[in-house]
Amino acid sequence: PSRPASIYSQAIHPDRRVPPPNLPPSSQLPIQPTMFAFVSSFAGASLAARPAQAISTRSPSTITMAAGKSKAIPFLEAPPALDGSMVGDAGFDPLYLSNYIDLKYAREGELKNGRIAMLAVLGFIVPSFVHLPGPYFSETRPLAAIGKVPLEGWAQIITVISLIELATFRSHYMEDREPGAFGFDPLGMGKPGAIEKFKLNELKNARLAMIAIMGFILQELVTGQSVVEQLTNFKSLA
Repeated sequence: PSRPASIYSQAIHPDRRVPPPNLPPSSQLPIQPTMFAFVSSFAGASLAARPAQAISTRSPSTITMAAGKSKAIPFLEAPPALDGSMVGDAGFDPLYLSNYIDLKYAREGELKNGRIAMLAVLGFIVPSFVHLPGPYFSETRPLAAIGKVPLEGWAQIITVISLIELATFRSHYMEDREPGAFGFDPLGMGKPGAIEKFKLNELKNARLAMIAIMGFILQELVTGQSVVEQLTNFKSLA
């Protein structure tokens, strides 16, 4: 009991000299206080070396991270990697994957999946109105039409997709270029001053299409109807 009292007295009255306590030889000291002092010395050194701006100066009840709140999810801290410099960046990363994944790699994947989803949405709607002649294209429900495709057709589809992936792999993940940029602009719409707007529009529609195609698939699985059939001939689940 006398040892803690001496330490507290010295902390409260630094000008008062407190005689050192009678300690046993160093070989008899318990390991816990020694390890605590060792760890505390490193903790103090790390706090001293930390930049001043990284330490919050606000009251304990309002301590926040230096990055601030996320624009997309105001009750979460903003991911440090999402600084708003990329098109469509609203700070939405509730799992903080941007701390571990390269942003260009993630944007490349987002655009690729989004563009495929936009084509898939059209593929779910158009066959209800227009389809090619022949028994392979007569099915208007997209999921049911998968079984209509012969094995040779699937071999062709997989081969073409594989060749495209092999041909574009290096440009996707190894070359230093803007994600999703292939120079495809046959109408010449990507003029300076307007290109950023079109990039944002594409990204928003791509994200919406990825959500929509999931809804289309689940809807057909549950109701057995295509999207157009569900709109024109509503089938209750009750």
